[in-house]
Amino acid sequence: MYHSLEACLLDLEKNGHLVRIREEVDPYLEMAAIHLRVHEAGGPALLFERVKGSRFRAASNIFGTLERSRFIFRDTLAGVQQLIELKSDPLQALKKPLKHFGAAMAAAKAFPLKNPISKPVLYQEICIADIPQIHHWKQDGGAFVTLPQVYTEDADQPGIMKANLGMYRIQLSGNEYQMNKEIGLHYQLHRGIGVHQTKANRKGIPLKVSCFVGGPPAHTVAAVMPLPEGISEMTFAGVLGGRRFRYTYKDGFGISTDADFVITGEVYAGEIKPEGPFGDHLGYYSLMHDFPLMRVHKVYARKNAIWPFTVVGRPPQEDTSFGQLIHEITGDAIPQEIPGVKEVHAVDAAGVHPLLLAIGSERYTPYMPARQPAELLTIANHILGTGQLSLAKFLFITADDSGSLSTHHAGTFMQYLLERIDLTRDVHFYTNTTIDTLDYSGTGLNTGSKVVFAAYGDVKRTLAKEVPAVMNLLHGFGKVQMAMPGVACIETKAFSSYPDAAAEMLALDEMLRDHTDALNELPFIVVCDDAAFTAASLNNYLWVTYTRCNPSHDIYGISAFTEYKHWGCKGPLVLDARIKPHHAPVLEKDPAVEKAIDRLFGKGGSLHGVI
Repeated sequence: MYHSLEACLLDLEKNGHLVRIREEVDPYLEMAAIHLRVHEAGGPALLFERVKGSRFRAASNIFGTLERSRFIFRDTLAGVQQLIELKSDPLQALKKPLKHFGAAMAAAKAFPLKNPISKPVLYQEICIADIPQIHHWKQDGGAFVTLPQVYTEDADQPGIMKANLGMYRIQLSGNEYQMNKEIGLHYQLHRGIGVHQTKANRKGIPLKVSCFVGGPPAHTVAAVMPLPEGISEMTFAGVLGGRRFRYTYKDGFGISTDADFVITGEVYAGEIKPEGPFGDHLGYYSLMHDFPLMRVHKVYARKNAIWPFTVVGRPPQEDTSFGQLIHEITGDAIPQEIPGVKEVHAVDAAGVHPLLLAIGSERYTPYMPARQPAELLTIANHILGTGQLSLAKFLFITADDSGSLSTHHAGTFMQYLLERIDLTRDVHFYTNTTIDTLDYSGTGLNTGSKVVFAAYGDVKRTLAKEVPAVMNLLHGFGKVQMAMPGVACIETKAFSSYPDAAAEMLALDEMLRDHTDALNELPFIVVCDDAAFTAASLNNYLWVTYTRCNPSHDIYGISAFTEYKHWGCKGPLVLDARIKPHHAPVLEKDPAVEKAIDRLFGKGGSLHGVI
């Protein structure tokens, strides 16, 4: 167990998992670029000892690999996993008390400890400007906190056991924010802090907010853990960290006494300012929008505090490892929440929220000679009505009678489904609904559509591995390449408008509608800006297609029809995955910054030979 972030970092260094960077590094773009290069190579955690413009050190890539996370929580992970298992079958503790003794001991650490004797974080008061002002991507609106633990309490039920701890990004500087007095608080749909702010607004009081940064690594993980509503993240932090969450109150604000930094402030109803842009986890910038303004009260720091940060961008990034760790901890938690579900997987390569793969059950009509989706549609509705899963745009769901299929092997899963899909029957749309705040493929902020592909039954086709001959005879379209069996990418001119796109897709339909038999082995066609890039890897196909499509607006079909409100197509389904004028810019590295950081990786540099 670790009582502080520094204790964890020293342990990582002792065991060869951390490298110190001795040179002064600029927090404007350089620190982020170094992190990205090391993370991409599967390298160690980093401790920046000299941050330009700040007296505080900084650390990154702490959770950069699942193996490193397992190492950090090596003494507690098994006990946490046992507790998760016992939630589904608590009688096991009575049947096998010795086997589950570790889980009982782990649970003893769950209760937070109020007003501990030691309060390291209250060592000194500082200003926002004293904190490392890390600017991650060139078009970012300013410096951001990327590993915050944002703490709020329920105005109707105050106290830590009903509190929320979430990872909602914080903008420290830039835009219209008054330095040291105001910061931006960005949170999305289906977040616990929103419930707390609504209750405070109704009572006519400001929402008190505390942003903890650093502290024992279990606290950071707790802030991203998708816990059921009503379960305190602080109890989970205690169990995972093997150390009770220590806290106190100062000026009415909850304080994590083991944190490295705490920023306290208030959010008043109706006070908003533009936040962003910010290079985000879909691989694009999230643009500038109005979000709640937090009036800064005080900022605290422990002696020799360390500022932890991460960099998000096109997956895989460090937050990918967070997802792997969460899966490692929770195992089959989702199947126990949703009857009939065997697996649900949010596909990291597609930016997590846009694309879900699921395996369900088909138990409704065993007497029917022809197997077709029935229970799967009920399960799909349940999935899309559950927490953050409801932010998905694309849900591919099937049933696997053999038990050998896995949602974690996206290519194999999609081939299985595409072999069985009936495009006249198995496509189901949800229009004018919510999607991820960070997804700009829709019709407005948080606004877009969803589609479910629910396929089950016997194999209907052998998937094409080469481009069908008829696809090479198209007028007005460019090169065609296979992204995976059954999916062809076709290049065409840049997207201009939806009316023009509809005309272009109609022209494609007219060229192919008489060839549906020849195209039976090709259920999906992806129209894109760059066929070679999109088809170059499975990850490229998943990223381009499912981050750039709004199902209601960007799905077409060869020989499509609408019958009693149901849409289907007799030929391939067409996804227009071109970049649209309203989409956010793609994240791109800065060549000058990349060249500038080479000094650290060259001979004599702190990172020479590390990757």
